[in-house]
Amino acid sequence: MHLQLGEASTVVISSRQAAKEVLKIQDPACADRPESIGCKIMWYDYTDIVFSPYNEYWRQMRKICILELLSAKNVRSFGSIRQDEVCRLIKSLQSSSGQAVNLTDRIFGFTSSITSRAAFGEVMRDRETLVALMKKAVTMAGGFELADFFPSFKLLHVLSWNKYKLLNMRRKVDTILDGIVEEHKLKRSGEFGGEDIVDVLLRMQKNEELEFPITNDNIKAVIFNREAPVLVPIPHFRRTGTVDFGTGTDSSGTDMFSAGTETSSTVLDWTMAELIRNPSVMAKAQAEIREAFKGKNTIEENDVQALKYLKLVIKESFRLHPPIPLLPRACREECKANGYSIPLKSKVMINIWSMGRDPEYWAEPKSFRPERFENSSIDFLGNNFEFIPFGAGKRFCPGMNFGLANVELPLAQLLYHFDWKMPKGMSPDDVDMTEVEGIAAPRKNDLFLVPIIYDPSTGN
Repeated sequence: MHLQLGEASTVVISSRQAAKEVLKIQDPACADRPESIGCKIMWYDYTDIVFSPYNEYWRQMRKICILELLSAKNVRSFGSIRQDEVCRLIKSLQSSSGQAVNLTDRIFGFTSSITSRAAFGEVMRDRETLVALMKKAVTMAGGFELADFFPSFKLLHVLSWNKYKLLNMRRKVDTILDGIVEEHKLKRSGEFGGEDIVDVLLRMQKNEELEFPITNDNIKAVIFNREAPVLVPIPHFRRTGTVDFGTGTDSSGTDMFSAGTETSSTVLDWTMAELIRNPSVMAKAQAEIREAFKGKNTIEENDVQALKYLKLVIKESFRLHPPIPLLPRACREECKANGYSIPLKSKVMINIWSMGRDPEYWAEPKSFRPERFENSSIDFLGNNFEFIPFGAGKRFCPGMNFGLANVELPLAQLLYHFDWKMPKGMSPDDVDMTEVEGIAAPRKNDLFLVPIIYDPSTGN
């Protein structure tokens, strides 16, 4: 599909062959990011990793991400953070056993705490303020800004009221992030004896061999994106076929993790919603977990790797509810897909949501059937283009394994320690599966469930 949005040419791709052409065969011809006034202001002139254009600076920062932020030492320390936060989550749910709880809210708090501690070494004082500013900035940056669609009309850039609102929010963000950076310069010690993200970036700032010296603004751009879902302004296509201007997500080429707080919590929320609506699948997943860890009170992160059916459940959740419904790119040079020419600087949207539900690729595409992945070679490593929740090509997500761990461990714990029921007077069919347009396509309404403590010593 081709859309002419003012002066901006936008192409939407919804087939695996065309996606393969753009993301692999002709990569990196289409490895840039769409530009916008909002992203330029809020993410420090595109000097993070997510919004950076495909250039030498991006390659340098990606290398730092893989070799430093994802070093074995840091991954181990982040694992300790995740285990600690999972224990807090389970204890909070145990205290509410038999009562309806807002599971969506509990999961968001869990993932938000992991994000904050991994990035800053602690759950920072101003986390809620920063998250609120991020959400407001994303909403404004992702709206229909006329100056973005008529870039040659310079007067529109001057008269943009949103631009001045965004600049004001940037000053507030600066105040918080400058304080965090200065505190780390004085302290320079990460949790659990390791380095957090700010520590690593400050250490790299002293590396005189870097082609592009890392400034405080570069550091702030990266850590602000840690608090944000991976977002860029793109047209959102309603299921009715009409067009709305919202935001989409892309974890390919992200900062350290595959997505931010909202995308990780969204995946967990969708998965629990699907499991409560499909009790036979939940029972099978729980039986596997409880048999594997019979008599244990705690599940360690390494233990989860043996849970084969749980991994199929997560795959199926990614297929139906990808954290990146529309993957945004921009053409660095003219290229072709399925014989069609895509002009230079065009925005290109890969419709991952649509391909995951296409009956040409999937039998009973609307059904939640993890068994479809049994004895299947389909994975999400960027080779099967009908199933690319972590992207593909040059900007494939380098933090995929860490991102998966943020879903696998808490999901295993939630299914091991509790049986789950709907609130009184409600049935699984009452779970609202309506999506919110844009961002990470979360469910529209929060998920309320009743946790019932499972006793591993008795099996009840």
